[in-house]
Amino acid sequence: MSNHPLPGSELLDGVSGQELFSVNMGLTYRDFLVLPGYIDFNPSDVELETKLSKNISLKRPLMSSPMDTVTESEMAIAQALMGGIGIIHYNNSIEEQVDLVRKVKRYENGFIKDPILLSPEHTVADLDAVKEKYGFSGIPITENGTASTKLVGIVTNRDVDFEKDRNIKLGKVMTTDLITANVGISLLEANDILRTSKKGKLPIVDKQGKLVALICRSDLKKNKEFPQSSKDDQKRLRVGAALSTLPESRDRMAALAGVGVDAIIIDSAQGNSSYQIEMIQWIKSNFPNIDVIGGNVVTKAQAANLIGAGADGLRIGMGPGSICITQDTMAVGRAQATAVFKTAEYAQAHGVPVIADGGISNIGDIANALAIGASMCMMGSMFAGTKEAPGEYFYENGIRLKKYRGMASLEAMSKGGDKRYFSESQKIKVAQGVSGYVVDKGSVLNLIPYLVQGLRQSFQDMGYRNIPDLHKALREGKLRFERRTESAQAQGSVHGLYSYTKPSMRAE
Repeated sequence: MSNHPLPGSELLDGVSGQELFSVNMGLTYRDFLVLPGYIDFNPSDVELETKLSKNISLKRPLMSSPMDTVTESEMAIAQALMGGIGIIHYNNSIEEQVDLVRKVKRYENGFIKDPILLSPEHTVADLDAVKEKYGFSGIPITENGTASTKLVGIVTNRDVDFEKDRNIKLGKVMTTDLITANVGISLLEANDILRTSKKGKLPIVDKQGKLVALICRSDLKKNKEFPQSSKDDQKRLRVGAALSTLPESRDRMAALAGVGVDAIIIDSAQGNSSYQIEMIQWIKSNFPNIDVIGGNVVTKAQAANLIGAGADGLRIGMGPGSICITQDTMAVGRAQATAVFKTAEYAQAHGVPVIADGGISNIGDIANALAIGASMCMMGSMFAGTKEAPGEYFYENGIRLKKYRGMASLEAMSKGGDKRYFSESQKIKVAQGVSGYVVDKGSVLNLIPYLVQGLRQSFQDMGYRNIPDLHKALREGKLRFERRTESAQAQGSVHGLYSYTKPSMRAE
């Protein structure tokens, strides 16, 4: 923590977090400000490393929501490369969700333990199919296309790019002059061989010449370009996946564990249920090495039940999202800032991080969520409309748009989104979300650096270098807040201008 001078009590403006949220009224992020602290460091000195769950740390407190118009493999890959994490939605079959998680885990690796293999009898068309499905085409060739036989070659783009006959067998086009390394080699030594050989792939073989792993040059480049990326202990990108509390989720859980999912979020609109408690207990009993994040909850009592069941993290929010109408439709929920503070206060005492989910539309909202106890911020609308979000762009009145819908919208529920609501099958569905369109935001790879730099500057203004120090100051009452009126909110935003240019949410 910065060694800044602390004012005496007579100079201590504002109120503590405890005092701010002691009022019997729900507050949102816009209802208060953090009072400025003492600056003795640069924004570049701010570290944003945080906890996703009890056992998983990330370099950035940002994550994408498990919505079918926000997070599939492309978004999850981008989030992990930038130091956060994406949560794959469940509006799909088990096989489809597993395939999306697999794509993320295969995207960047140290040692690829289970590379896709083909045989000399496969054709270039088979290679094309692999490239179409997985996005890469550097494929090792073994005698029969399995790991049980010897490595005999490798096929890359340069071997087949100009081959007109896509039915020609790979045995006729594959490269057989291979540089390999023996099993037991370190990743550092393997990387040195790739650098000096200038090859794109380095097969790792055992004494019988059988392939046991593969290393890719492209991964070395990604390591250099994305040094903050979120990786597991096997150097694979981290990714999470959503589950419901329905019985089919047990089969889904087993399949996701088989492809290396890092964390599971139980995606329920109201998480304080016997169904979710049983699901958390079942997952922790059968897959103890996979962290489970429970939710959604907004009160201490709800948090206590899920933490007692074994949750490794909590997701906070009921109704604050831009496409969510739960509070209007059901008259149930809680103002988001109050929900985050109250649950974080309880969860922190039990060593459980909380994720602020919903109601975030700018950097200030992220900073406020972290300042009142959140360890991560989950966003849907912030990342919807980006290049990596699922769906196609279209134009309306000259504006480039992409679809964005709540998982509780009628449209999403028809695809499986109603799994968030554990109840008997009903012919009449009551929507708790809407469908709409958002403006093109460009690539997440440009947007996240903008958010990160803004957060660093916010932390500097607050006077804290990292999230643990910020949370410590919150608990000790040293971080000071102040409520603001509606007129103060209006004055704190753009006003009094005939027109103005809105800043772009991307790194320049």
